[in-house]
Amino acid sequence: MNKIFNPKIEDWKDILKRPTQTVDAIEGVVNAIFKEVEADGDVILKKYTEQFDKVTLEAMMVTKPEIEVATQKVSEPLKKAIELAKANIEVFHKAQITRRVEVETTNGVRCWQEKRPIQKVGLYIPGGTAPLFSTILMLAVPATIAGCQEIVLCSPPNQKGELDPAILYTASLCGVTKIFKVGGIQAIAGMTFGTETIPQVYKIFGPGNQYVTVAKQLATKFGVSIDMPAGPSELLVVADDTANAAFVASDLLSQAEHGVDSQVILVSTSKKMIEAVEEEVALQLEELPRKEIAKKAITNSKLIFVEDDQTAIDLINEYGPEHYIVCMENEDFYVENTLNAGSVFIGNYTPESAGDYASGTNHTLPTNGYAKQYSGVNLDSFMKNMTFQKISSEGIQHIGNAIELMAEAEGLQAHKNAVTLRLNSLK
Repeated sequence: MNKIFNPKIEDWKDILKRPTQTVDAIEGVVNAIFKEVEADGDVILKKYTEQFDKVTLEAMMVTKPEIEVATQKVSEPLKKAIELAKANIEVFHKAQITRRVEVETTNGVRCWQEKRPIQKVGLYIPGGTAPLFSTILMLAVPATIAGCQEIVLCSPPNQKGELDPAILYTASLCGVTKIFKVGGIQAIAGMTFGTETIPQVYKIFGPGNQYVTVAKQLATKFGVSIDMPAGPSELLVVADDTANAAFVASDLLSQAEHGVDSQVILVSTSKKMIEAVEEEVALQLEELPRKEIAKKAITNSKLIFVEDDQTAIDLINEYGPEHYIVCMENEDFYVENTLNAGSVFIGNYTPESAGDYASGTNHTLPTNGYAKQYSGVNLDSFMKNMTFQKISSEGIQHIGNAIELMAEAEGLQAHKNAVTLRLNSLK
């Protein structure tokens, strides 16, 4: 891991740079596939599934018998673990349900706001080196609570043309309405335009590699909304001598094993902790089944020493981590002054893995610095706020003249007339 001591503020931008390709380097490929899918639909989806996933599919949609067979393959202990996680996620997201907001802004002018579900949503579930069935919980559970009518799921098949049994079991458990064996750019394009098989959706959710991230961004040009630009996973830990070095190392490696383009960072006010964590990372790394992936990710990672808490928090806010662990004696200072982070994990016994699976919070979070302006997925992500108003004859007389004057000042005579006619009818 790269060790950096007391970096100058002017160097922070370079030091904290993510190991991602630029959009320009990827956009050409994405655009080409989007155009093909828009023109020829299912044929192109199968073409790229064969090219990228090395399997020829007769049918992309998962059948009920396939789900039943997959369910039998999932062990009972894993089913119980998934059910426990689902219950906690439901509790946390149901707590986010809000009542309608209603107010009379002036006599006779009643305004209110209500939430309505997004009717059709698409969920992208990575399935390459790790089938992320936990992401289904994070997306399908709030979608169901919100009341989305159609929940479409796409995930890349293996070379047998199958999805992982845990993906199918979890999708069925959580109310997904249709499941498709298609991944990558072509899956995002399929949900964007709709094909003979895949329905068009109104909003696409879910993490993915850099190609999927750019594909989601391109989808917004065609009238489809997205949750956020969620790319390769990242974690920043801030720790001092009150932290457990073995715990910190395990957290760093838990994100490093996601993919070779993941990034993990330790910020510390203790040189002793930096040395201890570096040693622990080397020890624990050798025991990991995904050691080679984690090793490559570690080359993108940093151990950064700073002199004091204020410098540390300023650097953290500049980075805007997706996942952020605080193991500091002065934890309140860090929690209160954190402005930019996707999800925060506090204390020695709060691993980031808890949020990934079973504590109840959502793990679909903004990466690549987007935590500065995006929230992670929550119940409201699957809903729209709609405003309503009803004005009585008394109400229009209270605000009518103001509307007339403002409309006339903007040169919009028809706007003024719409009010004047009503006011005159009341004389």
